[in-house]
Amino acid sequence: MPERTNQTDVPAAAPARPNQSTPAPDPESTHLSRQLSNRHIQLIALGGAIGTGLFMGSGKTISLAGPSVIFVYMIIGFMLFFVMRAMGEILLSNLKYKSFSDFAADLLGPWAGFFTGWTYWFCWIVTGIADVIAISGYVSYWWPGLPLWIPALVAVVALIVSNLPTVKAFGETEFWFALIKIIAIVGLIIVGLVMIFTHITAPDGSAASFTNLWNDGGFFPTGPMGFVAGFQIATFAFVGIELVGTTAAEAKAPENNLPRAINSIPVRVMLFYVVALIVIISVTPWRTIIADKSPFVTMFTLAGLGIAASVINFVVLTSAASSANSGIYSTSRMVYGLAREGDAPQRFGKLTSRRVPANALYLSGVFLLSGVVIVAFGDSIIEAFTLVTTISALLFMFVWSIILVSYLVFRRCRPQLHEASNFKMPGGVVMCYMVLAFFVFLLWALTQKADTLHALVVTPVWFVVLGAAWALLRRRPGHRARESAFQADLEEAKKMN
Repeated sequence: MPERTNQTDVPAAAPARPNQSTPAPDPESTHLSRQLSNRHIQLIALGGAIGTGLFMGSGKTISLAGPSVIFVYMIIGFMLFFVMRAMGEILLSNLKYKSFSDFAADLLGPWAGFFTGWTYWFCWIVTGIADVIAISGYVSYWWPGLPLWIPALVAVVALIVSNLPTVKAFGETEFWFALIKIIAIVGLIIVGLVMIFTHITAPDGSAASFTNLWNDGGFFPTGPMGFVAGFQIATFAFVGIELVGTTAAEAKAPENNLPRAINSIPVRVMLFYVVALIVIISVTPWRTIIADKSPFVTMFTLAGLGIAASVINFVVLTSAASSANSGIYSTSRMVYGLAREGDAPQRFGKLTSRRVPANALYLSGVFLLSGVVIVAFGDSIIEAFTLVTTISALLFMFVWSIILVSYLVFRRCRPQLHEASNFKMPGGVVMCYMVLAFFVFLLWALTQKADTLHALVVTPVWFVVLGAAWALLRRRPGHRARESAFQADLEEAKKMN
C-alpha cells in the first residue's frame, strides 16, 4: 500500500497500488491544490447536507406523509451517516485517494472507478438541473410574468463564471452560501418558536401550536403508504452529503478536517431538518402546506409576514444556487480525475494556470443547459422537479452503495489498515449490510407512485449507455494493463491474508 502522506499537492495520477513504485511527481501545473481550510470543508459539508430537497421538496414530502415526514428525515440521515463514516475511513487510509471514485477503482477494479466517476458526474448534472428548475421557480415569486428560461440561463452562466477562479475562491463562495442557509434556518426556528408560544393566528384561522403535529390524523395521517411515499423527495434532500469526499485532494490537513465534517452530520440532521420541520408543521398545519411551494416561504406568508417571506425566498434561492455551485465543482473534479486515468478525453485532464480544470467545468455547464430547456417547455415546475430528483436520488444511491461495497472489500482485503485506522466506521460490516438493505427498501418505495416509478424505469438507460462505453474503452491497451495490474494485486492480497 502507498504510505500515508501529508503532501500539499496531490498528484493527479491514479493512486499507486501495492507493490508498485510511486511515480515521479508531475509538474506543478498538473496538481490540484490543497487550498480548502477547515472552515471551508465544514461549510461545504454543511451545504451538501442542506440542499434544494429540503427547501423546495419538503412541501411535497409533507403533503404526502404529513407529520411523519419528521421520522422520514431522521431515518435517512441516520443511515447515510454510516455511508459517510465508511467513506471517511477508506479515504484516510490512503491520502493519495482524491475521491471515492479512486478507492472504488483500487478496491473493486477499474470498472468501478469508471462507473462511479461517471455516475457521480451524472448525479450532479441531474441535481444541478433540478436546482436550475428550482431557481426559476423562486425567481417567479417576485416576477411571475418572467419567462422561466431566463433566470435558468442566467443561473447556468453565473455558475460557470463563479467556478473559474481558484478552488479557494470556490471555497469562499460556498462558505458564504452555506452561512446564509444556517442563519436563515436558525432564524426560522427562532421566529417559528415565537409564533408557537404566542399562538399566532394565520389568515386562514389556524393557530400556531405544537398540537398541529398530531391533532389532524396523528403523526401518520396518510397511513403507512403515505409514510413510504415521503422517502422519495426526502432522499433527494440528502444528495450531496458525500460532497466532502470529493474535496479530499484539495483539503488542508484532511486527517483532522474530514472527520470533523463527517461527525457533525447527526447534529446537522437534527437541527436543520428535524427541528425546522417540527416548527414549520406546528406553525402551519400540514394540510395547508402546498406541494409545489416551499413550506419555508409558506409559513411566513400564512402568518401574514410578507416581507419575511421574501427574505426566506431569497435564502432558498441562494440555497439552490449553492447546491448547483457545489455540483458543478464536484463534477468538474470528477471528470478531471477520470481524464487523468484514461476514462475520459485527455482534454478534460488539463488545468489552467490557477490549477482549475476549466474544460471539465465547461462540459458540466453545457449539460446544465438542459435545465433551461425543461423549464422553457415544461408545464409544471414540481412535476419536472419530481422527475429529475427521483433520477438523481437513484443515481446517488448507486454511488452510496459502491462506497459501502468498497468498504466491505476494504475490511476483507486490507484488515491491517482497518486496525490502524483512527476513524473506524461504527458498526462496521453489520451496518454496511443494514444500510444496503435500507436502499433496497427505498427502491421499493419509488415503485409506489406513478411519477417516481417513471423515473425508476428510465434510469437504467444510463447504466446501459455506461456499460457500452466501458466495453469499448476497456479494449484500449492502457485499460487492459490496469485490469491486469488489479488482478495481480488482488491475487497477492489473497496470499498475504
